[in-house]
Amino acid sequence: MSMKEDAIRLVEQLPEEFSWDDLMYEIYVRKAIESGMADSIAGRTIPVDELRARFGLKP
Repeated sequence: MSMKEDAIRLVEQLPEEFSWDDLMYEIYVRKAIESGMADSIAGRTIPVDELRARFGLKP
């Protein structure tokens, strides 16, 4: 599916009354998920335990 088709589908899934902010949020969420998936596939991840240790968070 082309990016244009994806954008059309995204707009069609929004309610009839939506704001530019609603649209921008949906685009942001989609981009964040796609970036995260690409990082995961490329092995650019770290274990949760290591992340917690880096930020001093409890296990």
